[in-house]
Amino acid sequence: MNDLFWMLTVIDRHSTERFIEFYGEYGLETNLITVARGTAGDDVLSVLGLDTTEKAVMFTVITWDNWKNLSHGLRSRMRIDVPGRGIAFIIPMSSIGGKRLLRFLTSGQDYEKGEESVLKGTKYELLAVIAEQGYTDMVMDAAREAGAGGGTVIHARGTGVDKSEEFLGVKIAHEKELTLIVVHSSVRKEVMRAIMDKAGTNTKAKALCFSLPVTDTAGMRLIDDDFDQEPAGA
Repeated sequence: MNDLFWMLTVIDRHSTERFIEFYGEYGLETNLITVARGTAGDDVLSVLGLDTTEKAVMFTVITWDNWKNLSHGLRSRMRIDVPGRGIAFIIPMSSIGGKRLLRFLTSGQDYEKGEESVLKGTKYELLAVIAEQGYTDMVMDAAREAGAGGGTVIHARGTGVDKSEEFLGVKIAHEKELTLIVVHSSVRKEVMRAIMDKAGTNTKAKALCFSLPVTDTAGMRLIDDDFDQEPAGA
């Protein structure tokens, strides 16, 4: 089965456009980009001959078959394995909020939907919600009503939005907010459905939502207590 993954690429900010063009050769047109800062110490930077430059983090949906080909190109052409040049890694995806979104995220890639989840039996899932800037409250209100807790918001820029009207029927702006929400697996479907119904592509938020399995957590005791508590009268 040709599974789907969320690929994260961390590179020097000035290399962003070059990597966008490179990924485009593999049919990857739905990137999300945000700015970050490296944390390597001055002694490490000195040894590697690097400056404390800003980093870009690129988020891309990719199939396993495409990753096998792309990872070879990242090493041979983009030289990403040279120390200090960057890093790329993939995380398995478990669910995507709607068939139209699936077609949009996999546009240009050979993908046939198989089983819904790559990792079975995970207690929590990470929901990644990409929405228009300024509509995080709409997303979080919908998520909380369906049983989610809090979320983390990252400001980003979309680079693969030109085809959004073709696949989703809406024109999506470039300025984005990526909201990350960890939810209990038992309410994942309900939370995703609520987000898509109340903040989805037919609203001003134009939210896109997918989930990734979480293998373990720390700091989720209150949520664990809520789900482990026996019903009243049991």
